[in-house]
Amino acid sequence: MKIHKNDNVMVIAGNDRGKSGKVLKVFPAKYKIIVEGVNLRKRHTKPNQNNPQGGIIEKEAPINVSNIMLIDPGNNLPSRLGSQIILDEKTGKKKRVRVSRTSGEMI
Repeated sequence: MKIHKNDNVMVIAGNDRGKSGKVLKVFPAKYKIIVEGVNLRKRHTKPNQNNPQGGIIEKEAPINVSNIMLIDPGNNLPSRLGSQIILDEKTGKKKRVRVSRTSGEMI
């Protein structure tokens, strides 16, 4: 999966289309991610030690990776991702890096 934790992404499909946020958690096996402030669900909770009042809590739910695009840090627009193999100067080993398709910059 090309999306990683702490990436800035934008939702391109679904009820939250157009919203953007930071990736909080990645589930590669299920091909889903949790994005901050996107796909909020309400959960009714009983009072407990952490929340003595109880009540309704809003929580982010996972969203499919196909419904999001990474935001290019150069121009703040959503863009597709590619990969490139470069030579690491310090170690002399080959390294795979993520590259934005629109600007060609490394991410």
